[in-house]
Amino acid sequence: MSSISETTRPMVKAEQIHKAFGHVEVLKGIDLEVAPREVFCLVGPSGSGKSTFLRCINHLEKINAGRLYVDGQLVGYRQKGDRLYELREREVAAQRRDIGMVFQRFNLFPHMTAVENVMEAPVQVKGESRAVARARAEKLLDRVGLGDKMRNYPAQLSGGQQQRVAIARALAMEPKLMLFDEPTSALDPELVGEVLDVMRDLATEGMTMIVVTHEMGFAREVGDSLVFMDGGVVVESGHPREVLTDPQHERTKAFLSKVL
Repeated sequence: MSSISETTRPMVKAEQIHKAFGHVEVLKGIDLEVAPREVFCLVGPSGSGKSTFLRCINHLEKINAGRLYVDGQLVGYRQKGDRLYELREREVAAQRRDIGMVFQRFNLFPHMTAVENVMEAPVQVKGESRAVARARAEKLLDRVGLGDKMRNYPAQLSGGQQQRVAIARALAMEPKLMLFDEPTSALDPELVGEVLDVMRDLATEGMTMIVVTHEMGFAREVGDSLVFMDGGVVVESGHPREVLTDPQHERTKAFLSKVL
């Protein structure tokens, strides 16, 4: 493939994504594209489908219809003719290696130190030597401002520090895409800034990021694109500053009047 087509190829492409839980349709035909190096913010009320869509990108949730591509590759399925066949779990796991995910809850291993949490996946999943994985883990913890907390256990860290360890852990797999599912919503207000600072640095370094967030200041300042979702559909999209200062849709206006 030529370098031109690779640079113009979206990092994420969603085509008519549908997802239902039982009789409840959560995603009703989502179409969007995320360019390489883009910071793409998803906002909207609880229950609008933002987190479900994020989980579909790395096949933690299986879509019912549509196509999802990451870096040109169909996620979770193989296409033969007009039909899709689900990949085996091992093949899905291989795809997930390239996609880092940071959840609301930090999901750290409580019996491991910060550095052990960060080095675990490269050792277990990629088969890296412990020495190589540890050296990278120490660099990453330095990068997120936790060089002095490497030997601390999660219970000895604040929520903001735990979330920064979780970001370092996701980066340890050297992903091409990072997904953030409301990474600051479980934090005390005074700890939010330290996590957003790390995310700002990642954006500056050119990491492609999709961020489900209620932090409108972050979206306005750091985001390249913003999508407002409600009821499982994209209601409005555009540059964050334009959508946040001059929303065109009544539903967007009503939502922003409550959160801004």
